[in-house]
Order: sequence, then C-alpha cells, then structure tokens
Amino acid sequence: MNNKEVPELTNGEFEKFAKDGVALVDFFAEWCMPCLMMAPIVEELSDRFKGRIKFGKVNIDENPQIAQKFHVTSIPTFILFKEGNPIQQFVGSMDQEEFREKLREFL
Repeated sequence: MNNKEVPELTNGEFEKFAKDGVALVDFFAEWCMPCLMMAPIVEELSDRFKGRIKFGKVNIDENPQIAQKFHVTSIPTFILFKEGNPIQQFVGSMDQEEFREKLREFL
C-alpha cells in the first residue's frame, strides 16, 4: 500500500498536513481488505483533486493515537479536514464515482 502519490502520515506530520486548506485523510490498516480495495481509488482521486484537496493516509496500527483522537472505530474511514478541523467523515468502501461526488460537495 506504500506509494509515492498519497503520503503516509505519522504523529509528527499529521497536524501540519491537516492544518492548511482542505485535506482528506484515509485511516487504514495493511490487513484490511476494503482498505486495500480503496487504495487505487484514493490514488486516482488524489490526482483528480490535485491542488484543491490534499490526500494523506494514516496506518491505524502504527499511529493508534491519531485514530483514537478522531474516534475511528471502523476502517476504512476517510475524514475531510478544513484548516485542521474535521468537517466530514465517510466510513467504508465506495466506488470512485460516489466518492468523487461526496468530495465535490466540499469544494
């Protein structure tokens, strides 16, 4: 699941990443099949929304404190932040078109 497009965020990077502009964070785990299925969709949307929404991801096994802070209890969970504040949360897998429409509402 490691790739160059969507950066994996750790504790130190997360706050800075989510603080400026609009950012979507994908909370995932390597063992989660729906998370693995969503990875290419997240990559594609990252390209499509480049310059408008930043995309990042958090491995909940490696960074449980971030997941706990935002009450992530199921994965995949996607949280949209604006200026560091969570403004929307999506839980579970969805197709690319549905995900794109959900994100468009916040631009």
